[in-house]
Amino acid sequence: MQPIVREWRPDWPCPVGQIWATWRKGAGDPTYRVDRGRHWRGIRTPLGPATLAVQPLNIEGVIVAEAWGEGAEWVLDQLPTMLGADDDPSGFVPRHPQLSQALREHPHWRLGRGNLVWQALLPAVIEQKVTGQEAFGGFRRLVHFHGERAPGPGQTLHLWVPPGPEIVRMIPSWQWLKLHIDPARSRTLVRCAQVADALERTLQVPLDEADTRLRSIAGVGVWTSAEVRFRAHGDADAVSFGDYHIAKEIGHALLGRDMDDAELAELLEPYRPHRHRVQALLGMRRWRERHGPRMAPRTHLPAN
Repeated sequence: MQPIVREWRPDWPCPVGQIWATWRKGAGDPTYRVDRGRHWRGIRTPLGPATLAVQPLNIEGVIVAEAWGEGAEWVLDQLPTMLGADDDPSGFVPRHPQLSQALREHPHWRLGRGNLVWQALLPAVIEQKVTGQEAFGGFRRLVHFHGERAPGPGQTLHLWVPPGPEIVRMIPSWQWLKLHIDPARSRTLVRCAQVADALERTLQVPLDEADTRLRSIAGVGVWTSAEVRFRAHGDADAVSFGDYHIAKEIGHALLGRDMDDAELAELLEPYRPHRHRVQALLGMRRWRERHGPRMAPRTHLPAN
């Protein structure tokens, strides 16, 4: 299978790894690989599965991408948008010295717009109210059991494409338990899979309406909607309220102390419509060592 090739010259020093880090679900993510400097992704597009390989900026200022599979042309058409070419950070003004420092350390980061609601929603629901270890493990098992090998050289790299909504709708309840995904999350995924086409149409409406439509589904709340919107819709104002760590980490970074969500909302209000930039930039570095107990993985689900 021969690839389709695209060369793209961004008008800024586009850091592929920084921008796409948000799509990678742990070091063992079966849908994402970094091999000899190239970023490989298994993507389920509206036209079918695709393998996308991106070589970061070369000395001539060009990004070279190759794609295989039914969705190859789609991912190459979307490449600039996925890497932040449509993002406009010009109105973002840091109001805290720590944030100015983060911006100096990552001056070329942009928010990519993935234009794939389902691909963002699937892992986001799996991550609800569990530890990162539990979430990444559940996503990995779901992809291995119900996804498919990525086309072209993706197979050699053990790269996978996540399952589509038509597959997720058919997974029986007992299999979800074997995947270590509890009924609350699996029911939400099935409900989302049943209206997946409508969810993809939220890419065509204003961001506040997209938020309302996402949250109209039982089990999709403020946190999940935000996690989907900044990845799929390129929403630079989406804040992951309800996260176990984010309010505390931002509070410690900017004020030297932990905060709750209400205080975080007040602190971030002057940053509208760029509140997610605060979350993303501060999240690129560790502002403190975490101490004390962490959430422990639950042990009541089947072992196999």
